[in-house]
Amino acid sequence: MALPAPPRMAATLPSSAVAPALLLRRHTGSSLSSRGRRRWQLPAARRREGPGAPLGMRGARGLPPAAPDRCSGARGATPAAAAAAAGEAPYRGSEAQGSLWMVLLATSVVVCGSLEFGTCVGYSAPAQAGIVGDIGLSNSEYGFFASVLAIGAMIGALTSGRLADVLGRKMTMRFAAVVGIFGWLTVYFAKDAMMLYAGRVLLGYCTGVLSYVVPVFISEIAPKDIRGGLATSNQLFICLGCSAAYIIGALLSWRSLVVVGLVPCVVLLVGLFFIPESPRWLANIGREKEFHASLQKFRGKDYDISEEATEIKGYIESNHRLPKARIQDLFQRENIYAVTVGVSLMIFQQLGGINALGFYTSYIFSSAGFSGKLGITLIGIIQIPITLVGALLMDRSGRRALLLVSSSGTFLGCFLTGLSFYFKAQGLYSQLVPTLALCGILVYYAAYSVGMGPVPWVIMSEIFSINMKAIAGGLVTLVSWIGSFAISYSFNFLMGWNPAGTFFLFSAASLVTVLFVAKLVPETKGRTLEEIQASLQAST
Repeated sequence: MALPAPPRMAATLPSSAVAPALLLRRHTGSSLSSRGRRRWQLPAARRREGPGAPLGMRGARGLPPAAPDRCSGARGATPAAAAAAAGEAPYRGSEAQGSLWMVLLATSVVVCGSLEFGTCVGYSAPAQAGIVGDIGLSNSEYGFFASVLAIGAMIGALTSGRLADVLGRKMTMRFAAVVGIFGWLTVYFAKDAMMLYAGRVLLGYCTGVLSYVVPVFISEIAPKDIRGGLATSNQLFICLGCSAAYIIGALLSWRSLVVVGLVPCVVLLVGLFFIPESPRWLANIGREKEFHASLQKFRGKDYDISEEATEIKGYIESNHRLPKARIQDLFQRENIYAVTVGVSLMIFQQLGGINALGFYTSYIFSSAGFSGKLGITLIGIIQIPITLVGALLMDRSGRRALLLVSSSGTFLGCFLTGLSFYFKAQGLYSQLVPTLALCGILVYYAAYSVGMGPVPWVIMSEIFSINMKAIAGGLVTLVSWIGSFAISYSFNFLMGWNPAGTFFLFSAASLVTVLFVAKLVPETKGRTLEEIQASLQAST
């Protein structure tokens, strides 16, 4: 399956064009000294490998040359660059950030793709009774309808990286939105099982592409200090889409519910006309003028982009000197660690059972003796605020801490749910069984929404180098959807085998996730994408 700015970004400093000179000197001196203090608080390995490291040490690892000194003057005709050339302090805003309105606008537009993802995943749970009654599907046929979304998503995942690199991030999202519209219309006019399957495959392709390109686009446009929080909006809107499908689906027929899925596709198509393309993608294909224009729009017209632009271009040029990326390069020494982390997180995300619970929530509640509609509505209510909390904590607590807390919570939630089914099978505490199942599933969804839902996608968008991002990101997305299909399709059989055992298996997978995160997952908060690559190269 409108974020408030983090507290550190709440205050906006005045532009250098209008602020008094004394205020500018005081701000510049204090921000430089605080950055200096933070730099020397870093581990020694990061100080050596950071963007300001000595050239000889950076070159030894094939990294781009260090960015020019701030005081040497800036290229370009921006007001901040002119101020720097005249000896004045360039405007860099709070924590070196300029205007954020374009970043927030662009994020608000592209997360409509995440909203679409959520409605596609959430559609099958409230629509089950209506489709089975109207079309006459058996339980196994409906199980295939629910899980066939993942088959389309696998195809989308295989093509997503290549499409995003060739067509660009924006055009790829446009294409996915058009496919999604055709998918929903096919479901709406379906008269038999085959039309339902065809529409569901198209929707799967749409979500497979969007699940890769949306977090990648956000990570490429966001400033490092708020990148984690903005990237988490991807999961926030997936949850919002699921919640909308759950809650509205309890009130509308399955055909009318199609409209809920069509709206995000239309908004995404229109909104993409009003935002710039990813500056890192433009730099990667050599469109120099558009790269600078896009980066300037995302950082604000008075922001000095020269240092960031130099760092991005230097890193990309160093990657262009490498041979063209191939699939076998994923297993080379410099890439295998990132691939292991990205793929493993997606595997653990699926082994925790999220899509089994997502597709069959109503069935699980009914099996435990609780109202399916009421349970779905409660999940829809808690998912959004919990995911919002995760977004706010992403750049404060860090990725690892959220993953550890989240996987511990999913372990507890699945264990409680499994215990409820065990009590039911044994005829014990019959009055407690529905409450225990409800508490277990709500704990599971709350824990998943704060960490295991958003963080693997955030890390996936951060840890791969620009030249490997298409291949590695496509592989990670493909693995996620293969796991989704395997778990969701086998869930009915597992529940027939042993309901309690099914959830105990999910809880065991969550326990292994805790150990994996503690041992292998790197912390990426507060670093630029280029700094993350330097750190990963140093650790291999």
